[in-house]
Amino acid sequence: MLVIAGLGNPGRDYENTRHNIGFMAIDAIYAQGSFSPWRAKFHALIAEGVIQGRKALLVKPQTYMNNSGQALAAILQFYKLPPASLVVLHDELDLAPAKLRIKTGGSDGGHNGLKSIDTHCGKDYCRIRLGIGHPGPGKELVYQHVMGNFSKAEKIWLEPLLAAIGRNIGLIAKGESNGFMNRIFTETHGSTAGDKPAADTAAAPDKSSKA
Repeated sequence: MLVIAGLGNPGRDYENTRHNIGFMAIDAIYAQGSFSPWRAKFHALIAEGVIQGRKALLVKPQTYMNNSGQALAAILQFYKLPPASLVVLHDELDLAPAKLRIKTGGSDGGHNGLKSIDTHCGKDYCRIRLGIGHPGPGKELVYQHVMGNFSKAEKIWLEPLLAAIGRNIGLIAKGESNGFMNRIFTETHGSTAGDKPAADTAAAPDKSSKA
């Protein structure tokens, strides 16, 4: 089984914030697939389905961002799954808006959701990093940016990105990370020669502090 989790905070006050782009990505995958109705279990909202012939569980932890690992650890333990079965979609300050990168393991980079998952589940899981851009130096500025709502202008790139993730998540289920990233890039940026991304094979530490 593949566990695909998006990170975010529950509740209407947070649903349109940049920090909740992981939840938004999970909703996009759900909308374009065939999954069971959402139900509450493991301190999360979960939906079961099949992606590319592989059983998949979509997860939106309801523990708030800083305790995301508690819900995901409970799921991995219940299904007796290793961390390698886990894919986590999350916001990334150190990527420009609309950019996407994938890496396995490495530093949490100051992201409290990843820090919690690392603590409760270990580090050897796949992270799909969704760029939201960096507002500049200063913890208060970073906090306001991360916890602020996406603007109308940002939705010009956000909505196509989420839709592309929903359409192409099957490549992740097949283990084709590079193919997934290239497909997302092509669908959201066009096919400019020499500008396609490559998957992160090493876990380089992120430099910024995140909420």
